[in-house]
Amino acid sequence: MTTPTGHDGTTLRAEGTTALRRRIGVEIELIAPPGVDRGVLARRVALASGGAARRVFHTDSEPSLVPGMGHFWHLTPAWEVSDAHGAPVASFVDDITIADDLRREHEEARAGKAGGVTFASPSSPDLWRVLSDDPRLLRLVADHSDPAARFEQSLDAAARLFGTDVEVVGGVRRLRDRSGASIAMAAPLAPGRERPCEIVTAPLTVDHEAALEALLRPARELGFTVPLEAAVHLHVDGAPFRSAHAFANLVRLFGHWRGALHELLETNPACTRLAPMPPALLALVEEEEAAAWAAATSGARTDADAEDDDVTTAGGDDATTAGGAASAQRWHRLQQAAARTGLLKYMDVNLTALLTDSPTRDTVEVRILPGSLSASAITARARLVEALLDRCLEEAPLPRPTTAASVAPARAVAELRALVLARTHS
Repeated sequence: MTTPTGHDGTTLRAEGTTALRRRIGVEIELIAPPGVDRGVLARRVALASGGAARRVFHTDSEPSLVPGMGHFWHLTPAWEVSDAHGAPVASFVDDITIADDLRREHEEARAGKAGGVTFASPSSPDLWRVLSDDPRLLRLVADHSDPAARFEQSLDAAARLFGTDVEVVGGVRRLRDRSGASIAMAAPLAPGRERPCEIVTAPLTVDHEAALEALLRPARELGFTVPLEAAVHLHVDGAPFRSAHAFANLVRLFGHWRGALHELLETNPACTRLAPMPPALLALVEEEEAAAWAAATSGARTDADAEDDDVTTAGGDDATTAGGAASAQRWHRLQQAAARTGLLKYMDVNLTALLTDSPTRDTVEVRILPGSLSASAITARARLVEALLDRCLEEAPLPRPTTAASVAPARAVAELRALVLARTHS
């Protein structure tokens, strides 16, 4: 047993020191000190790796202040780093959920309580963003714009595409089409928005901790800290979980064991964009998959599986092929039904990629690890998550906790740790 202590003061007990086995992409939310931006960190990492950093656009959305319009889509300055061989290392992007530290510093500066810290303008006058109410038009603008251009030239290339001129209204550059319909607007980056930095690693396959340390060491040296709302996200390959029993166990783990998971992993209570599994989804997997397991273990078959087998065996396939077809049909039915339960990206675990057969990124995203500047603390928690995901791949339904974390947190965590130990000691 080891007890790693992170640079952020985190102490975490982990079951063993076995290296991570899965292909994992990691997202780490940080904030730069005043006067430093995420591009500075990107260039420092590139220099250390003998690689290169290039400025790119990062696409995201933000709430709209315009009545009747839910949100805007925007492009913000980001950097991609590749190593000496041209292989991707990580991206360094904005995260709009990181706001409290900037807001507090701004209020302190206005009240004269900043203690020498100034809420300065961006470190470069050429950090700007583009907004649009149509993601399709925004992608078109991004494809025909230079993210490293000066603000005075922003949207010029896109304007040539639409055959119009860019209008300058105050400090905003606006692009319309020939009919006057709005395409996009460019504006200088708001003071402070250059500082939030989400490090998005390329998928890590070996030496996960060393790879993370190569990114976090320069961040610590530059004075980056963990912001109030911070989280660490793990993206693991989704393919192993594309079966009815594995998906159902994922839902059970993050649904029934939510409180214990938050206690075990020390989920940040200030983190935003987290939510429990939809009750309808929990009910679905218990009704459908619990019944399927009971039927399988009793030697019986559900009517639906029997129909699937009849269809398959009619073509002359053997029993193994029939069973595989039945399993595929069972998964397809659950997949379709789950899509109607209100499952969203911004939950404790993002399972939305599993609801389609052709996702943009086929991953299961675990979103409840706390923010950290410690590679050892991140990998220690990732090992716990990996062991629990291993249990989800077993055919047997994941059991429910006997104690609610809200009633007895220590006992609930002990139960959850028992599931981890059962995997690591088997």
